[in-house]
Amino acid sequence: MKRITTIGVVGAGAMGRGIAQIAAQAGLKVLLFDLNADAVIAARDELKNIWGRLIEKNKITSLDAKASLERIQPCAALTAMSVADLVIEAVVERLDVKRSVFADLEAIVSNDCVLASNTSSLSITAIAQGCQHPERVVGYHFFNPVPLMKVVEIIDGLRTDPAVGDALMALARQLGHTPVRAKDMPGFIVNHAGRGMNIEGLKTAQENVAPFYQVDAIMREQAGFRMGPFELLDLTALDVSHPVMETIYQQFYDEPRFRPSPITAVRNAGQMLGRKTGEGFYRYLDGKKQVPTEPSVPALPLGLTVWLAPYHVVGHQRAAILLKSLGAQVVTSVTPPDDALILITPYGKDVASVVAEHKLDGKRTLALDTFFGLRQGQRRVLMCSVATQPQWRDAAHALLANDNTPVSVINDSAGFIGQRMVATIINVASDIAQQTIASPVDIDLAVSLGLGYPSGGPLSMGNALGADLVLEILVAMQRITNDMRYRPSPWLQRRVQLGLGLEAQPQCVAS
Repeated sequence: MKRITTIGVVGAGAMGRGIAQIAAQAGLKVLLFDLNADAVIAARDELKNIWGRLIEKNKITSLDAKASLERIQPCAALTAMSVADLVIEAVVERLDVKRSVFADLEAIVSNDCVLASNTSSLSITAIAQGCQHPERVVGYHFFNPVPLMKVVEIIDGLRTDPAVGDALMALARQLGHTPVRAKDMPGFIVNHAGRGMNIEGLKTAQENVAPFYQVDAIMREQAGFRMGPFELLDLTALDVSHPVMETIYQQFYDEPRFRPSPITAVRNAGQMLGRKTGEGFYRYLDGKKQVPTEPSVPALPLGLTVWLAPYHVVGHQRAAILLKSLGAQVVTSVTPPDDALILITPYGKDVASVVAEHKLDGKRTLALDTFFGLRQGQRRVLMCSVATQPQWRDAAHALLANDNTPVSVINDSAGFIGQRMVATIINVASDIAQQTIASPVDIDLAVSLGLGYPSGGPLSMGNALGADLVLEILVAMQRITNDMRYRPSPWLQRRVQLGLGLEAQPQCVAS
């Protein structure tokens, strides 16, 4: 591959402008074209303003800004791309439009010019199918805003020459981004892995497990994510997110793990799209999210005693330490006394199942989620069944909040909220690895940088939380719900069975 020094960018919208910015800052000449000539001029003016603001913040010098701006060459015709070493297409997400652009480019560029698509959801193989030289067509998927999102997916189509992808991997590093390599499969890495959070979050809401804001609070303050699913959906906007959910579900031929929710279909139809319309899963006043007030903490009953179920070893140990620190009066009889709060610590099960299995008094039984640990200040989650009486619910709430730690009380659900959502995220990532869409290292890199997930990415998260516990949660959820969306990935199941982590392992037979 020849050295890439001149880049053509077709499409002067937010993505094209962002790609042009980082390329010019890296010292590359940028040819910028759009069918709307005014869009090109507007993009160059906006880049001038961006670099001006960076000068004010002492992020770059005025000389660097001037040099970067001079490297942006507005083009009045697509034929200007004839001198480009690489052309990146960043136009509308329609296969027919992208094929047309690439067909036009092939008649203009040199034989060794690389043609790359910034598509987020379309098949690179399908785009390249209309080209005379599909071996030079590759996916180069940046994320918005490009200068801040420091990851880029390089996608090999079925006919892409591996050397082309290698060249773009090197170029990504030159641009200051982290490259990850993916096979041409729906959603690539990031949009594929992101199904776990959004789809499962919507399923919990559809089952009336908890209101939107509580689901978000649990994912942030218990599981350690920067945003919950409904905050994220409001940010990306449903007119963008909902069609992607439907497309990926259809492209994987109705894979249950990716089954969309009618919640987003109805809200999308009603134009409750999120921040940009002022109303989504939250209302926004002057751009500020309006969040309901947390329920007040009930008074702690005098003389409350607790019977902690010993059914789950890890859960029991973690809960026992917490109850001791809270000064709770814990009774250790074989069976619960008639006047004690019954606290269970299931992994993947719901309250009703544990009550029925062990013949407990459902009126006094609540579940405590111990999967993420129980540090002071880290949100705690209590779960009650339809049989739980209010006085016992309130007593448990008061006890668990006795050290001023926030507590969410949710309705019955196999896997609470955090358990089921995080287990689903890890399971989807495991299946991406099983399908060899990307390496385990690149999966973690892509998801941690592209989605901001904690613990270094989903597979690392699975190792940190305990892959055996993740598998236990999924198995229990599938058994209770009879829903194939929770079936464990072979990648996860086999590694737990063999006592291995979720990182890469040598293959018995070479791929």
